[in-house]
Amino acid sequence: QVELVESGGGSVQAGGSLTLTCVASGSIDSTYAMAWFRQAPGKEREGVATIDNDGNTKYADSVKGRFTLSRGSAKNTLQMNSLKPEDTAMYYCAASSYMGWSLTHDATWDYWGQGTQVTVSS
Repeated sequence: QVELVESGGGSVQAGGSLTLTCVASGSIDSTYAMAWFRQAPGKEREGVATIDNDGNTKYADSVKGRFTLSRGSAKNTLQMNSLKPEDTAMYYCAASSYMGWSLTHDATWDYWGQGTQVTVSS
């Protein structure tokens, strides 16, 4: 079992920055990758960024060049710059014990945090 706890959400004006942190505990060695997803009201959950155990990252096209995901031994950090109102959402940290994990398939992620709210005003 893996427990994930997010922090760092908040409210910011467009063009601003926020840093989200996800701290993992439990059977971390059983996972292959960590990720951030987000869900805005009335919309489906979407993948934002992933990072595997080798530090390789993937990003959704909507955040490329603005968001940066990094990780340490038991946590990861999502640096979000040049934020836009459309980035407003609940952000969730996830971890996967599946070798075939995917940014675009949230069913391949089996551990989830409770979420942290990000609100960007125009």
